[in-house]
Amino acid sequence: MIAILSTGAVNSVQDLGRTGYLDAGVGRSGTMDAPALEIANLLVGNDKGAAGIEVALFPFRLRFEADAVFALAGADCPATLGDREVSGWWAMNAKAGDTLTLGLPRSGARALLAFQGGLEVPLVLGSRSTDLKSAFGGLEGRGLNRGDILSLVDGPRKPLKMDGGYGADPSSLRGRPTGKDDVIVLRVLPSAEYAAFPAAAIARFHDTDWLITNDANRMGYRLSGPELSLTRKLELFSHGIMPGTVQVPPNGQPIIQLAEANTCGGYPKIANVIEADLWKLAQAPAGARLRFVMTDRDAAVTALRQERAFMAELAASVSLMRGWM
Repeated sequence: MIAILSTGAVNSVQDLGRTGYLDAGVGRSGTMDAPALEIANLLVGNDKGAAGIEVALFPFRLRFEADAVFALAGADCPATLGDREVSGWWAMNAKAGDTLTLGLPRSGARALLAFQGGLEVPLVLGSRSTDLKSAFGGLEGRGLNRGDILSLVDGPRKPLKMDGGYGADPSSLRGRPTGKDDVIVLRVLPSAEYAAFPAAAIARFHDTDWLITNDANRMGYRLSGPELSLTRKLELFSHGIMPGTVQVPPNGQPIIQLAEANTCGGYPKIANVIEADLWKLAQAPAGARLRFVMTDRDAAVTALRQERAFMAELAASVSLMRGWM
């Protein structure tokens, strides 16, 4: 079991999301940084979709009530297990009574914690993820509170043979961590109403370093920059939207829909962030700047294939490491 000692209301139990229910108005939810959670799960020997903890408010502290194996991934944050430093993208043994502390990230915005076996919370529509907007799933449909106790899924435990543990190097997949002054580049595909925007608005969309405002959460990010105006007024019925959809409301300031996005909406859609780049938004805090770069379907598919190849290679390497260590 795991006891939560210090947390914030948006820190929550998440897995890879709830799929197949958009037509019923149920959003995907799940972690904002799916590759990070998958890597953490692979490091501790879990199925890639096991439930862990997404941490977006720091400091975060928990205590292990029993021996366990855990992994830390995602944001570059200072972390300690008792008096031992914990590296990012790393799996370690924890002993009963050990306290894990995550500090304010040096770069990035969300840390992911996986635990061997995965967190035991009820499956709701096939997922253990928390939908904070609709208040269901995860732990009672809410974020974590101080004093919460989380159990691990029953099953065999295999502690690492070396307490120092082992890790992964995600740089080939994610590049170097971005600094606070770096512009985050997002690859996009044109969306349904792309052609309804005049050339000047399209140019502004691609040439602007858009600011993520403080109105940013798991539902979506509101951006600030020059106004994007339409060629003509559009009256649209509400239509399906997905995480990564970039909508333009009447004020001309884009909104990027994210993990807890509404399943439909009526604002014109100018672009969609490709799936392989959604994790960049998860690690982009308020105040960061974004640049949209147009790509094509083949490049988007290639990026996903590269991600899957990385995960397959990591799973094979971890299998060998767990045998040796």
